[in-house]
Amino acid sequence: MKIATYNVNSIKARSHYLFDWLKNDAPDIVFLQEIKCETENFLYFECESLGYKVAALGQKGYNGVAILSKYDFVIENRNLPNFKDENSRYLEALIKHPKGDFYAISLYAPNGCSPDKQIEKEKLKYKLNWYSALYERCSFLLKTGLPVIIGGDFNVMMEDIDVYDVSVFKNSPLFIKEVKDYITSLHHLGLYDSFRFLHKKDEGYTFWDYSGNSFVTNLGLRIDYLLISAKFAEKLEEVYVDKKLRALEKPSDHTALVAKFRD
Repeated sequence: MKIATYNVNSIKARSHYLFDWLKNDAPDIVFLQEIKCETENFLYFECESLGYKVAALGQKGYNGVAILSKYDFVIENRNLPNFKDENSRYLEALIKHPKGDFYAISLYAPNGCSPDKQIEKEKLKYKLNWYSALYERCSFLLKTGLPVIIGGDFNVMMEDIDVYDVSVFKNSPLFIKEVKDYITSLHHLGLYDSFRFLHKKDEGYTFWDYSGNSFVTNLGLRIDYLLISAKFAEKLEEVYVDKKLRALEKPSDHTALVAKFRD
């Protein structure tokens, strides 16, 4: 089974790239972020014609998440339970896999950054509260005993190796301890960082800003993750960053992270 996460940065602007990738690489499950369209305007028919069951949670112009799956599924939650949020950031499904059900989540975590320090303070508060709600939900899901996989743009770098220049981000909401502590707490619950599980010392960048020719010069960040519970970790065979999507003309500023699991 092949599972991928991809911040597409507008489903309509990148649809031709996405559909070509789905046809050629044929992942079984895909988590999308920043679909940037209202739920009812997602490209359901086009994705379904490629063999996927589809669910989306969107809003006009920004944010938004989706799940594409070759297996049947039931949507369990649209946005985090017990967290009032006007932003579309979380979509949770119960995948009906032939060998056993599992939970699958597509998420787009708050960024928290702003050039205005007062606004950034409020955005950081929102980000930390959002992560607190995520922790509570993951704790509940793991207690069910079913496997869990979470794919998405987490908007955090955990280690120095995850960022091209630590000094640039030392005080950023993408890299400060308060945010990283929440990811650590998810690890303590039993969610493994699939890329670091197999690649201890590789950079694994998944994002390159549009400015400054950053992709060519590899000024990247690792902010997209596939977090997996133990039952997935036991079957993990390969994890890789698929850079070809970022190398296209007018691409998303992210690229796909892909994991393969043995049957």
